[in-house]
Amino acid sequence: MTDLSGTASPEQQLARFVVHHPAAAVPAEARATVRHIVRAVAGTALAGAGEDGIAALRSLLLERGGAPQATLLVYGDKLPAAAAAQFNATLCRALDFCDAMAPGPHLGAAVIPAALAAAELNGGCTGDDFVAALAIGAELVARFNLDESQYDGFDPTGICVPFGATAAVARLLGLDEAQTLHALALAFNRCGGSFQSHVDGSLGVRITQGWVAQAAVDCAQMARLGITGPQNFLAGSCGYGHLYGRDRLDADALVAGLGEQWHLQRVVFKQFPSCGVTQGVTALVLRLAAAHGLQADQAARAEVRLPPYAHRLVGQPFKLGGNPRVDAQFSAAWCVANALQRGRPQLRHFEPAAVADARLLPLVQRVAVVADAALDARGHTAVDLAITTTDGRLLRDGLDTAPGFPGAALGEDEHRARFDDCLAYADAAAPRALSPAKKTALRAALDDLASLPDARQLAALLVP
Repeated sequence: MTDLSGTASPEQQLARFVVHHPAAAVPAEARATVRHIVRAVAGTALAGAGEDGIAALRSLLLERGGAPQATLLVYGDKLPAAAAAQFNATLCRALDFCDAMAPGPHLGAAVIPAALAAAELNGGCTGDDFVAALAIGAELVARFNLDESQYDGFDPTGICVPFGATAAVARLLGLDEAQTLHALALAFNRCGGSFQSHVDGSLGVRITQGWVAQAAVDCAQMARLGITGPQNFLAGSCGYGHLYGRDRLDADALVAGLGEQWHLQRVVFKQFPSCGVTQGVTALVLRLAAAHGLQADQAARAEVRLPPYAHRLVGQPFKLGGNPRVDAQFSAAWCVANALQRGRPQLRHFEPAAVADARLLPLVQRVAVVADAALDARGHTAVDLAITTTDGRLLRDGLDTAPGFPGAALGEDEHRARFDDCLAYADAAAPRALSPAKKTALRAALDDLASLPDARQLAALLVP
């Protein structure tokens, strides 16, 4: 166990934890969470290769060129480690079906690409060392994660995930305590991003993910060369606790129990391929339809009630813009209509042609989404749903904890179902698909990551 006692500052305690916590001391529960995160991210990487913006970003990065240090997933090109991390993280977030954490940070899609780039840059590492680095990175994300009122419009991915991604890279590159502290401090200066990208249905959502992973590699490499950042980045007068924690963040509490109390079990694995705050209402639609034999043409109108924070993300009237997949993923009304019309949501339902299906859009217009502050007391994913049928029935249901969130965790079969949906989508829609033999090898690797002789094998298995 890492000794974090004494007079070390909170920032020094973080660096000490990142550098010295033994891989063997990462508990089984944390390792299981990491395994689910890696499976989720591997699936979305394969399935997201043909999505908007991915080919364009690849072309831009290849045009810039540079040292062939790390692999672009799916495509197999070699680029500088920071550029590979940027591309791979953008790719892994393209379908918004990777892991997340309430109230919104997506961690695995940045931490894993950054760590893979670091592993390649460093000439490889064991699977066990890779798992430990991911667990420590995810733990920092969980601890730096804030509440809805503190984010207040910032994209949580851009605010708290840089610390976890940088921690994973620093550990795999073998930085010492002082270098790691400065890597985290430099990462603090890269925090940023707005939820307006989500509200407006822009590709900025996935681009922010890429910037986080890129920054992680850059910051660790700079710190290794002696470039310094603000040492009081957490508790300083202009530090994280003030700027983003709104002076309500206790730095000592953030580092309390490091290495003994693990928080990464708060990670969310979405059951459906849309925004986290649409998970609950989608589950309610499916539950009501099953209980009452409800068909889409029997729904005269529906009302969804969400907490104000969730409403800001997914409660706006649905409209088709330049990125139909994102428009649908971040629309509670569209998700209700889709579940009524098509049943359990699948990745193919969010393809542009399926989103704009003329048979679906009239039903979307019959769904009202209302902000209800009273739901705040019930939790981040609380939702109430009322459907009025064409024969005058009023069907109601509600839940406080959406499937896949802490307290309603997915089972092993559900995790595998998510991955299988990604593989099926990759086979049908992505520019490249894995061979049957490679799928078998990938499944085996994902089931026992820690036993991989070299973590770089994972990157190789994700290139058809």
